[in-house]
Formats: sequence, C-alpha cells, structure tokens
Amino acid sequence: MTIRVVLADDQALLRSAFRILVDSEPDMEVVGEASDGAEAVALARAEVADVVLMDIRMPGLDGLAATRMITEDPQLSGVRVIMLTTFEVDEYVVESLRAGASGFLGKGAEPEELLAAIRVVVGGEALLSPAATKGLIARFLAQGGGADEPGEYDAARLDALTGREREVLVQVAGGLSNDEIAERLQVSPLTVKTHVNRAMAKLGARDRAQLVVISYETGLVHPRNG
Repeated sequence: MTIRVVLADDQALLRSAFRILVDSEPDMEVVGEASDGAEAVALARAEVADVVLMDIRMPGLDGLAATRMITEDPQLSGVRVIMLTTFEVDEYVVESLRAGASGFLGKGAEPEELLAAIRVVVGGEALLSPAATKGLIARFLAQGGGADEPGEYDAARLDALTGREREVLVQVAGGLSNDEIAERLQVSPLTVKTHVNRAMAKLGARDRAQLVVISYETGLVHPRNG
C-alpha cells in the first residue's frame, strides 16, 4: 500500500523539501500541497489522503481549525493529521491533539523521524515525539483543564470502562506501546490491543493520542510537575 500524503504549509520551500523526502520512499507519495488550511481540507478529501502534514500557523484557516474540520468529517475518518511546529514547546500542541491530530513533530526533526511518524500514525498509533511528550502534555493540560476542571471529556465518561481497560489506558497515557504494556501487565499484545480498541470505541477517541488527552482531562492520570 502506498501512503498518500498531503503537505500543508505556507512556506513553499519547506513543502518542496518535504516532498523530496516523502517521494523518495517507495511506500509513500505526496498527492497534494496546500498553503493554507482550507486547501489542506479540500485536498485531503479530493485526493483520499492517508496523512496530512499540517503546519499550525497558516494564513486564513489555520492548521488547528483545518484539523478539526478533517477529524469531524465522517467521510475523512481515515485521514490522520500530524501537526508541524516551529518549536516543540508550542502553546497549540495540546489544542492540536484535542482537535483530533494524531500527534506532532518539530519542524527541526530529523528526516528519519518524519518518515517514521507518517508510518506510525497510518498504523493507528499516537505520535508523541520523545522530546516533547508526557511532561509537556501534562503541563499544558494542567493549565488548560484537567482533573480540577474537566474539559470536553467529563470524568463520568470513564464509567463505561472496565477496570482492566482503565489500567491499560493509564499505560497508554504513559506513552507505552502495546508490547510494553503487555510485558508490564503480563498479558498478550493482542489482549492489550483489544482493550485499547474497546476504550477508544467507548470514549469516542480516534486514536491513542486522544486517549492520552482524555486520560489527563478526566483525572485518570495526573499531571507531573517539572
């Protein structure tokens, strides 16, 4: 299967660099370039994209609004969005995840990181880059909502989960893979995958990235300081 990628960034030079990189891979193809969010949404739909590399700050419709439009459209349920940030400590990182993005990368990421990111989100995993993940997300959620001020996902939403599903969700929020969770809980990776999928269905989450946000917003996992 060829992964169909849309590039959305208002800097033509950066789009060109990304195109060369993506098109160099035998299993990837750039199917469109957008200079603003509206074009990105239109291309995602017209080109049946698998992944949109979305800059957060663009003129007109920005990347955050464009991501919401994509993730809220049932016809685009198969599209995954990776947000691109100039700095990984970005005020919009958590808002991007809340909007439905599958993760984020700094624009200074190594080429191998970017290519791996595309494959990760197509595989249904969350992309939370090692340099910016758990502590950063926790701090932002602590500022913008969380256990003391439930956001979109009220704590009562967790009542639908079994005890084991909650246990697995805590591990997902810690950034662990299915294999790592399986080893920690002494169950099979397939069992973990089943629990993760059931949790996503019950909570209405598109992918693991949203599970991480829900875990903090409902107070299941508490932000760490530092």
